[in-house]
Parts: sequence; structure tokens; C-alpha cells
Amino acid sequence: MMHLRSPSLTVLGSLAMTCMLLAPRLQAAPEHFGTTAEGTPVESYTLTNDNGMSAKLITRGATLVELHVPDKNGETADVVLGFDDVAGYESDRNQYFGCTTGRVCNRIAGGKFQVDGVQYQVAVNNGPNALHGGLERSLDKVVWDAKEITTDNGAGVRFSYTSPDGEEGYPGNLKMTVTYVLTDKNRLRIAYRATTDKATPVNLTNHTYFNLSGAGSATILDHELQIEADTYTPTDSTLIPTGEIRSVEGTPLDFRKPHRIGERIDAVIATDALGYDHNFPVNGPVGGDPRPCARATDPASGRVMTVRTNCPGVQLYTGNHLFGQSGKGGKTYPPRSAICLETQHYPDSVNHDNFPTTILRPGETYQYVTVYGFSNE
Repeated sequence: MMHLRSPSLTVLGSLAMTCMLLAPRLQAAPEHFGTTAEGTPVESYTLTNDNGMSAKLITRGATLVELHVPDKNGETADVVLGFDDVAGYESDRNQYFGCTTGRVCNRIAGGKFQVDGVQYQVAVNNGPNALHGGLERSLDKVVWDAKEITTDNGAGVRFSYTSPDGEEGYPGNLKMTVTYVLTDKNRLRIAYRATTDKATPVNLTNHTYFNLSGAGSATILDHELQIEADTYTPTDSTLIPTGEIRSVEGTPLDFRKPHRIGERIDAVIATDALGYDHNFPVNGPVGGDPRPCARATDPASGRVMTVRTNCPGVQLYTGNHLFGQSGKGGKTYPPRSAICLETQHYPDSVNHDNFPTTILRPGETYQYVTVYGFSNE
């Protein structure tokens, strides 16, 4: 693996210079982002590189708050949806913007599953189903510990949290880290790691909403999208997989070649998904080095985002339930004004023996990596 020159890590606060030649510049203290309704401080960290790219992260939900990316003319814009304060993230305007999602992201049918013959019931919060880990203590709502790090590839922040046995109904004490690293190649690398002391389902993802024209732009439908997937998992009326894995051939879900997102979306708007909200098994081996997953292009700005992952699948979501809520800088987020490419295990995997397993057992390590790369053309 080629070693990349490390970008600088800026954590807004007092400056502390490193002594090592070529090491990133570190500022020791994070910036205070706000306080939760329960009185817990939330801190922010900002990663920067020499190409004009920066990423702002907060400890609530190990969340990506801002991502500033240059366009084809060198103009930089924030391309992710979010809020300017903690109150926004705690409000009903927040639809999992930028957060780490789990313990089990996506849906579980009826909120029910069995592990080793024991039946579990978790909170139902999406029609008849469980969604994204729970109601009060899902991973997007807790405040994580954070630590600045440096690697051969860049500088970053490692978030850590231990979810206690029984939290949101899930078994086992689950120790997790989520590590963000920004490189000088304009790549944002997110690495997930978890261990447990009791068999439990785990499925983690990042739920960032992207608009490569800039957050608050009116639509995502003019973006072009390619997904490295020959199949998808059909769902019932509540978006729970039927268990079938079906070819994308001849469907509006065939993104093996680039298509404008709005080109065929009317066909899926007319379904229970109300747009694209589908899981795709990503072509190629699971685990190991991240493989190509998706490529999104904004013809207007020239910005290009590539996604690589070693997760089994990716959920394409076109912000169908955005409702014009106010976000950063007072900008509004109308329906289908952003895209999520959530790398993860398949929805409801815990209830489908033919899907890659999400059960993590003592002595095993859950480890997946996703890399969002940015360029322009």
C-alpha cells in the first residue's frame, strides 16, 4: 500500500505543535459544539488537508456535520446535510443526518429476532418494524468519546462507545470504535470495529446525506449514479426484504452503467419506497480491501464522489422523506434533495439465513471500512 503524506488535523481550540517533522499539526482541544438536553457537552473536530477539503465531526452520534469539497473551478462547498447546533440534531428535523447508525442500522421485521434460541424484541419505530437501532439510546443519539489520531494515510478522529448489555433491547456489552481519516488524496475513510461479550446482531453504517451541488440545493435528480451491483433485495410493503435476491436487469434499479437519478425514479416513487430506498449486494468479495461500490457525479459542479467498501451491500436512499426542514445556515432540505449511499449488511439480515450473517460472537471482531473519494471533472 502506498503511504500518503498526512494532512493536517485542525481541532478548533488552543494550538499544540507536534515535534515530529512532517507530522500533522494538532490543536489539542476540540471546539465546544453545544450541550444536549440532558446536559452532556458535545465537541467538534475539524480535519483539513492541503487541497481545500475539510470535514467537521461531532461527538453526538459520531456524526459528520460538514464536508467541504472543491468543484471543477476550485470553489468549495459543503456537500452534506446537517445542523448548526445540537438542538437541530435533537429535533424532529433530524433524519439521521451524517450519524453513525446502529446497533443495527436499517430495518428489522417487527423488531424481533432470535439469537441461539433466545427471542429478543427491540423498539418498533418505523411502522411495524425497528429502524436504525432504537428510540432513546441508538448510536446516533449517544455522545461518544473522541481522540485525535494520526496514521500513515492521514489524520483523523477515533470515536468510541460501549453499548451496555440490554441497551435498546440488544444483548451483550458491545464495544465499538468508528474512525474517520481524511487523506491528502481527498478521501474520507470510515473504519468500524466492534467486539462483544455475548452473541448479538451488529450492522453499522454512516447515514450522511450528500448533494454534490452543495447542501441545500434543490434536487439530487440531476446527479448521475453508478452502482456496482448486479442484484437487489426485493421488499414487502413495509420495506422488509422478502429473502429473494433478484437481478437488476430490466428494472429502474439497474445502475451498472451511469444513469441520471431522476431518469427512472417515477417508477419507484409509485411504490411503497416512494423513491429509491433499496439495498444492493455489492459485486465482489466481502471483507479484505474495499472494492468499488458506487460513483456519483454532479454535472453542474463537476464534483465526483466514489464509494469503496468491504461491506456486503449498500442502501441507496434518495431523501424521499425530507420535508423542507431548515438546516445549516437556514438552508432548506426539500424531498429528494440529497442521496445516501449507506454501506452495510442487508436489511433484516438477522431474520434471513441466506443473507450474510450479522451475528457477532465473543472472540470475533466486527471490522468494515468505507472510503468516500472526491474529485472533479
